[in-house]
Order: sequence, then structure tokens, then C-alpha cells
Amino acid sequence: MRFIDTHAHIYDESILPEIDTILNNARVEGINKILMPGIDSSCIKDMLLLETKFPSQCIAMMGLHPCYVKENYEQELAIVKEWLSKRKFVAIGEIGLDFYWDKTFTEQQYKAFEMQMQWAIDFNTPIVIHTRNAMGETIEAVKPFAKKGLRGAFHCFSGSKESAQQIIDMGFYLGLGGVLTYKNAGVAEAIKDIPMEYLFLETDAPYLPPVPYRGKRNEPAFMIEVAKKLAEIKDMPLHEIATITTANAERLFGL
Repeated sequence: MRFIDTHAHIYDESILPEIDTILNNARVEGINKILMPGIDSSCIKDMLLLETKFPSQCIAMMGLHPCYVKENYEQELAIVKEWLSKRKFVAIGEIGLDFYWDKTFTEQQYKAFEMQMQWAIDFNTPIVIHTRNAMGETIEAVKPFAKKGLRGAFHCFSGSKESAQQIIDMGFYLGLGGVLTYKNAGVAEAIKDIPMEYLFLETDAPYLPPVPYRGKRNEPAFMIEVAKKLAEIKDMPLHEIATITTANAERLFGL
């Protein structure tokens, strides 16, 4: 079986010192590609070094995460634009709206999100969306860009059945991570009737570890538990989950 972890911060300081072990653990579970989202300029050096050192396994995105949209967001966006102009990335991400911690920079978050969505159209690149406490607002922000041909995924999907339907109606994918395994999260019910062609897998490592690893640092190898849970929900053999979700990721990200 062959899997792709479509979203993991393996350049994080909690993972990087053990990166060889972490990547080997992933390979043992059949996870042969790991997509790394950008968050801001501070992660770029380590992220691109991993891509250089492990080119067949570690693949970079580029983007400004909404939680890192601060007073200097215009400078941060200029760095993103510069990198997008220099080379091809599999996606612009992770980008979006996050109203969970702080709404101080709400207006700037919208500007940064819209700007990066337009770049995605200009560069013919998919986007990877982060949304927290802002699902409705995020979907509404994406709609006009989706009509212009924007493609992408809502990573770490944790919304309702209705929002899942709205997302796939735009032609976007749902990234499923550890939250799928959480008993009271409601994600299993939300995606139960969503066609497999719109789903793929992720970890968001080192965050949101799946059951039975809650409380531990997440890593790509743990994604197998998310795959097993999806197999249970869809009443499908695990190897079919691997085949379909991998093909979906390859299709969106041009892998």
C-alpha cells in the first residue's frame, strides 16, 4: 500500500532533530510522500533543506498562514510572492482564515487570503486552506475564486455535513487527519456520504495526533490510524483507501 501525508510540519523543532527516524517510520507504514505547508518566512529555510535532502519524500508548499498575519504581513507576502516567482511549488498553503485566538488582524487575514488565492490562479497552482472558527466565512471567500478555476483542499476538515457538501460543490477536496478518529468531533458523520473522490489523508504533525496516540507528538506514520478509521466509515478495505486517497492527492498536487 502507498499513502501520501498531504499536510505535515515535519520541519517543526519537535520533529527535526529526529527526522531520519520519523521519515523511516513513515516509509514502514507505506507513506512515501509528505507535503509540507508553509506558515511564514521563519520556516522556509528548514522546509526547503528537507526537500533538498529528501527530494523523493519531502515536498514543499509556500504560503502565509492566517495565524501569522500580523503588522508585517505585507513583507511576509512579498517573500511568498518572490518564492512563487522563482520556482514551482505543489500548492500555495497553508492559507485561510482563523478567528479562534485573535481577531485583531481580521481585515488583514482577508487581504492576505484573497491575494494568495489570486496568485494561485495566476501561477496555476492549487491552494491548501486552514480555517478555524471561520468555516462559513472561508467558504464564502473561496467561492468567487473557485468560479474562476481555483482548485484546492480544506486541510484538517472538522466541519459539518453541510459545509463538507459546500466544499465539494466548489470542486475542492477535504483533507482528513487525526480529528476523524475523535469520538465527539462529528467529522466521521460529516464525511460519511461524501464521495471518496474528494477525500485524502494528512496528519498535521506534530499536532492533532489520532487515537490511540492522543497526548503524544504526532508524526506521519500515525496517519495509518486515520486511514483505518476512514476504511471503517466507508466500509472499504484499507488497500482501496490507500489507492483512492493517494490518487486524489496526486491529481490535485500534480505528483
